[in-house]
Amino acid sequence: MSGAAAVGLTFGAAPRLGWAQEEKELNFYNWDTYIGDTTLEDFHEATGIEVSMSLYADNDELFARLREGNPGFDVIVPSDTYVERMILADMLMPLDHSKIPNYENIAAPFRNNVEFDPGREHSMPYMWGTMGIGFRKSRTASPDSWKVVFDSDKYSGRIAWISEAVSMMGQAAMYRGYSYNTKDPDEIKAVEEMLIAQKPHVKVIAPDTGQDLLLSGEVDLAVEWSGDIVQVMAEDDDLSYIVPKEGGLLWEDCLCIPKDAPHPNNAHEFINFLLDAEVGAEIAETIRYATPNEAARELMPEDYKNHPAIFPPEEVLEECESALYRGEEVTRMLEQSWTRILSA
Repeated sequence: MSGAAAVGLTFGAAPRLGWAQEEKELNFYNWDTYIGDTTLEDFHEATGIEVSMSLYADNDELFARLREGNPGFDVIVPSDTYVERMILADMLMPLDHSKIPNYENIAAPFRNNVEFDPGREHSMPYMWGTMGIGFRKSRTASPDSWKVVFDSDKYSGRIAWISEAVSMMGQAAMYRGYSYNTKDPDEIKAVEEMLIAQKPHVKVIAPDTGQDLLLSGEVDLAVEWSGDIVQVMAEDDDLSYIVPKEGGLLWEDCLCIPKDAPHPNNAHEFINFLLDAEVGAEIAETIRYATPNEAARELMPEDYKNHPAIFPPEEVLEECESALYRGEEVTRMLEQSWTRILSA
């Protein structure tokens, strides 16, 4: 699947209209380990456009970096609620769907009734998945509850949390029987107090590197994104992943063009390239997240299509919640709670 010749000509169908001729450059702001091994080189070979990729650790860092103005990025990869938050803050450019014909490859559930971006005016789906617990099987009992990482000393000093305020507070809320999307100040306070009490048993609060800490043996349990754990499961069969019985976050990451992008034409061409079936399959094969690209999924081997950590059973998904943007006041409340947790 690698190599520009393999992707055919479908990515080149987007017309270059509406903006002045651009230099052959594109600035991509992305999560770490979240692109195919040859994707950027293949795009350059196919189009002549050179991609410079910078990395961020979480949505909070992405939002903070662009809040005061775009420093020069053309394509970014925010999660669902942050797409809505950035739309409301006038931080994203509307997309020209005529320049993204490969949108037709996307499965219907990711095209229709998208609450955070109706009509997909500002975003294209990139990957989706869950948040759960990665764990080392030989050193833990299968952790079927969030209790082991949020409310127990059983694995003291062997736990990693992820350093994203809203996600961590939401997962801890689900453990307590609240909604992931709670707005109740009393419930948020109860979550804060529980996490402060648990913090002495946590070895590290990691910027989306829990999978590496698991692989190296530094921790035995990590709150992490599904695909990151699936990546290291391929390297060590003693590692596994579970969405606990209380449910987990069901999320979607998106491709967006930030306002004032210096190369909007190139950005549309790059997004369209990423939505090509064979390009999408190569990315999914590398990063092991669930692709919303139906045409790409059809090209994937059975061990991907039937992997329960990538595509969880329906009964697991029924216990999951999608995140909702709850407004600046609640977001501030969560971030302030998380700051107190970090400083405790």
